[in-house]
Amino acid sequence: QVQLMESGGGLVQPGGSLRLSCALSGTFFSINAMGWYRQAPGKERELVAISTSAGTTTYADSVKGRFTISRDNAKNTVYLEMNSLKPEDTAVYYCNANIRPKEWIVASMSYWGKGTLVTVSS
Repeated sequence: QVQLMESGGGLVQPGGSLRLSCALSGTFFSINAMGWYRQAPGKERELVAISTSAGTTTYADSVKGRFTISRDNAKNTVYLEMNSLKPEDTAVYYCNANIRPKEWIVASMSYWGKGTLVTVSS
């Protein structure tokens, strides 16, 4: 069974920093991409950053220059380093993994973590 376990959320003052971690566990053939999404109260879930196994990264315009996504492939873990946090960054942050479940299955599958709350407030 594939699972994602997030950690690192919490309360931080504006201008502060936090680091989120997400570990992927279970049995699968390969990882296509891992990334972070967030959902603020009353808003739809949105992409924050994604890192593909081909080596590309994509960021939401609102976090470019402030957030950095990285991966430890040996640990199947993705990180999100968040700096210069703003109150508008307050949201539940969800980890996502897009994987290829079996070698003979071409179609990918997407898994979500349960989310970790980030609150930016003074």
